[in-house]
Order: sequence, then structure tokens, then C-alpha cells
Amino acid sequence: MIARVWRRRVPRLVAAAVIALLIVSAPWLWTQISAYGHVSGTPAADVAIVLGTDVTADGRPGIRLAGRLQTAAELVHSGRARVILVSGDGGGVSGDEPAAMISYLTGLGIDARRIVSDPYGLDTYDSCARAGQVYGITRALVVTQAYHLSRAVTLCRSLGLDAEGVPAGCAGCSATLLAEKSARDYFACGKAALDVLRDRPPAVDSPADPAVQDALKAG
Repeated sequence: MIARVWRRRVPRLVAAAVIALLIVSAPWLWTQISAYGHVSGTPAADVAIVLGTDVTADGRPGIRLAGRLQTAAELVHSGRARVILVSGDGGGVSGDEPAAMISYLTGLGIDARRIVSDPYGLDTYDSCARAGQVYGITRALVVTQAYHLSRAVTLCRSLGLDAEGVPAGCAGCSATLLAEKSARDYFACGKAALDVLRDRPPAVDSPADPAVQDALKAG
């Protein structure tokens, strides 16, 4: 009798588990499909956007952020980008992300006139939204690690930017760290989808800023 009951219940439980997994995975699948074809190759654009993340206690970029900045510098040095927008939290828990990024990029030989800072890129969505709404960017290369790239590109493209992803290096990143960040990004896709669906405005409302256009003219 018990065996018969379980034989009936197991297929239902499996079906319920599959449905639940599909529901939970739907936002992640959306980012993968939307970014498909926009995260490979060797694209070029006037502007490269570097998305901020943690800095160290002494105000230097952490290993993930350093990898993004090294990749962005290579884009400029190779002629695939002309201006870099560093977008991060200017008052973050770990420190001033854009200030750390600017200092690091100039140390890599990037002319300070080619760097524009957005201290209110408080998350990926805000960075993408402000790139278009505040800085007037219509096309850009988005620089971040591979685990973050599809979500970042999808958000930027959903917000009107013709965005192409450029995977950043992560020298010194352990497999454990990358697995942890990949898992975090998987669940962050749900919030990303919700933000796009409700057309969330950026956390900080700023007037139009011509800094990127001025940097392009100067360059």
C-alpha cells in the first residue's frame, strides 16, 4: 500500500520540482538568451563601461575590479575604445570605487582625460540606466567578469544601450570565489528582471552630464 502511494507521489513531486526549477531559472535564462551573440568576438565602441565592485581597505581595486580595469585599459591601448566610464559606488562600504578605478587606470597609462567617473552607479542596473540617461551613451562595451557579463549586457540592452560584453580577467580569483559569485549572480537575475519589468528609475536622479561627449571630443 505504502509503495503504491509513493509510486503515485514520486512523479508528481518530480514534476513539481522541475516546474519550480524552471520558474526560479527563468530570469537567468532570460539573461543568457538576451545576451547571446553580444558577449563574444572583438567588438569596438567609443566608450567602455567598467562596472565597479569592492575595493581593498587601502583604497585599491580588489582582484576582480583590477581585472576589469586591466581589460578596459587594453581596449583603449588597442584602439577598440576611446573613453572609459568608470561606474560604481562613490560612497560604498568598501570605499570610493570610481576614485580607486581612476587612480588604477592612470597607473596603467590611460590619459585621465579619457576617463569619466559616475559615482552613482550603485548597482548594475543603475550603471546601465545612468550611462544612457545621464551621460548620453548609446553604444558601449561593458567590461566585467564572465559570471556577471550576461546579466550586465542584458540590463544595458534592455535600457536602450547597444551593449557588447567584454569578459575581464580575474588573476588570483580562486575557483571557490568564482563559484560563489556565479551563484550570487544567478539569483540576482530575478531582481534584474523585476527592475526591467517595473522600469525602475536609478536610485540617484542626475541632470544630463556632457563629460563623456567632452572626453570623446578631446580625444
